[in-house]
Amino acid sequence: MSIFLPNEMQQMGNKSSETRIGFAVMFKFFQYEARFPFHKFEVPKTVISYIAKQIEVPAELYAQYDWNGRMIKYHRAQIREFFGFRENTVQDSQEMPEWLCQHVLHVARSGNI
Repeated sequence: MSIFLPNEMQQMGNKSSETRIGFAVMFKFFQYEARFPFHKFEVPKTVISYIAKQIEVPAELYAQYDWNGRMIKYHRAQIREFFGFRENTVQDSQEMPEWLCQHVLHVARSGNI
């Protein structure tokens, strides 16, 4: 787990308390896994503590972060935007098999993998 860089810290904005630690944990998890945690406690306590020290928020506040409200949806959107991701669409799922056949399967068949 890495430290927050200045441009990453700017993403915290005016978030405080459990909102700040929740956002920060999801941010770093997404940065490393390219996905969000499936559940709140998928992230190890040691990681939560490490992040909490960096952003100067008690790690215990993470348990209070609302995992089901509209705030987490907004946070996820902010994080995806920062990293240049977007949510999948139905069109994506329809186009993906064709793209895989053209770009991945073709390379695998030619022996370049």
